Amino acid sequence: MNRREALTALAAIGAVPAARAHAAAGDLKAAAREAWLYGLPLIEMATTRARALTGRAAGVPAGLNRFGHARTLAGPAARGVTTPNNDTLYSSAWIDLTRGPLTLTLPRAGERYFSVAGMNMFTDNDFVLGTRTSGGGGGRFRILGPGQPGSGPDVVRLTTPHGWLLSRILVDGPDDLPAVHALQAQLAIAGPAVTPSAATYADRRAPAPAYFASVADLLRSDPPPGTDAALFARIAPLGLSGQGGFDAKRFGPAEVAEIEAGVAEARAALQAIRPGAAVQGWTYPRSNLGFFGQDYSLRAAVALGGLAALPGAEAMYMNPVGDRGRMFTGPGPYVMRFAAGGLPPVDAFWSLTMYEAMPDGQFFLTENPIRRYAIGDRTPTLTKNADGSLDLWIARSDPGGERTGNWLPAPAQGPFTVSFRAYLPRPELMDGRYRLPPITAA
Repeated sequence: MNRREALTALAAIGAVPAARAHAAAGDLKAAAREAWLYGLPLIEMATTRARALTGRAAGVPAGLNRFGHARTLAGPAARGVTTPNNDTLYSSAWIDLTRGPLTLTLPRAGERYFSVAGMNMFTDNDFVLGTRTSGGGGGRFRILGPGQPGSGPDVVRLTTPHGWLLSRILVDGPDDLPAVHALQAQLAIAGPAVTPSAATYADRRAPAPAYFASVADLLRSDPPPGTDAALFARIAPLGLSGQGGFDAKRFGPAEVAEIEAGVAEARAALQAIRPGAAVQGWTYPRSNLGFFGQDYSLRAAVALGGLAALPGAEAMYMNPVGDRGRMFTGPGPYVMRFAAGGLPPVDAFWSLTMYEAMPDGQFFLTENPIRRYAIGDRTPTLTKNADGSLDLWIARSDPGGERTGNWLPAPAQGPFTVSFRAYLPRPELMDGRYRLPPITAA
């Protein structure tokens, strides 16, 4: 069932006994809580798209169905998308398939890591092209939208009429930038011209009535799958349907207060959602990261703290167990010690990236005196110990001596966290036979 066909299934919700019973109970707070989390990925995608189409996102042109390119690696000024990486150059295109399919041209990247992820408006990766899937030889692919006919090895499909293409190309230091720019220049989209909509949407900070009105508009533009019908049955008291229906005027002041209370609970719950299980000092991603199914809580948490996360076969993202949840608050130094022969098993690259924590739960790169925002297998100053082990030093100030070359600077003050990325992880990392060493106070 495609998303447009889902409308028929969702229209039948009113006949579902559970939906009628829930509506009769009138549990607005519970409905608002679940609906707010469900709508957050749509809102975050719309907010990120608006930044791009108004020229507020660096390296992205104000237009649909064309790529904009970041020409330098992300730094502290990159605040358009939470948890940016400092390993790859991004190329980004917001696409509209309502006028017909698009043709995507990929560059010949050879052995260099390269990917283009096609995300629907619910943040699922409907497809990933590149090193792992289509190879490094480049080529042309047809992107089809819901209900558009076509099949074959050069066809990929987006399950919503609108979406986001995000390319990542590995950069091996500053001297490698011209070669990556040449690859970016080969990325292209061809297809019908589309004028961006003038519609505006509320952001996640908006009052509940404005927020849900925007979610309703986004659901009309990009219908949900039929598999979400049970959720719409549960939130029936709110009047938010899969067809986008929502009428704030039918609620009195007391009911609006109840809805706002549910939204407040959702905001609080969002901060407590963990993307996976903690094992030996690290939280490992759930298997459904990047294609979430009906795991609406995880989808919402990732939309806030890691929008555009790739599926596990493409990349694994590990978060540490710090002094306070994911956060580190002490002065350090902290150390992450890999035993001899115990570096992460990957077929592309690995890195450890530093982030300062924002009050709203987002994370961004942080200023530091040596302008090092990540450390990993391509860092030229890394030095192993005499026994072959490797120490990564995490500290607010230079740990000094031979440790400086292995130093990942932390913010001078305030809470911080790190993210460990493993691109094209090998089976032993994916299935848990290999575990990262913990970060401990030195």
